[in-house]
Amino acid sequence: MTGRFISFEGIDGAGKSTQIASIASWFRARGDEVVLTREPGGTPLAEQLRALVLNQPMDALTELLLMFAGRRDHLQALIQPALAAGKTVLCDRFTDSSFAYQGGGRGLPLSMLEPLADWVQAGTEPELTFWFDLPPAVAAARRAGAREADRIEAQQLDFFERARGGFAARAAQAPQRVVRIDASLSPDAVWQQVEAVLAQRYPAC
Repeated sequence: MTGRFISFEGIDGAGKSTQIASIASWFRARGDEVVLTREPGGTPLAEQLRALVLNQPMDALTELLLMFAGRRDHLQALIQPALAAGKTVLCDRFTDSSFAYQGGGRGLPLSMLEPLADWVQAGTEPELTFWFDLPPAVAAARRAGAREADRIEAQQLDFFERARGGFAARAAQAPQRVVRIDASLSPDAVWQQVEAVLAQRYPAC
């Protein structure tokens, strides 16, 4: 039995965490065993790499390579075994974030990102991705005062504009996998969008 792999994307401040918790409850109510995880991170090694990426100065290519190193360990140690055991894996960020942040935001070329994704993932990718889309200025207002910004969250607004464009490009390339959610609405209205997608993709058996 193969489990489900669902990822959640969007710029910082889009409200992913609130919705992921509700989605986990939705699947558990159906009897699924749910694994909640995140990127960067998800395993002891990847969490150490996360701390470096979010706090230590580095150039864009170093950042990209650390992201994919953590992703490889995350896949090998957690995601792939969980899927093989028939579990539902809900991952806060995955490879789309690398294309959006290091590709769109940092300006690294697709010719560098695409081979890395192929090597590291070796065919494992989400079957469904929720993209919580939000104007960067609104996201910045939501983040303000919520917590101290990490190295990536502290980037200027134009960085997040480019990252948003990166997510839009990924959605255009994979319309069957990536579903855009209007994250500018209230949490309840956002959940209504999400629940409609879940009900369509995973009808009750």
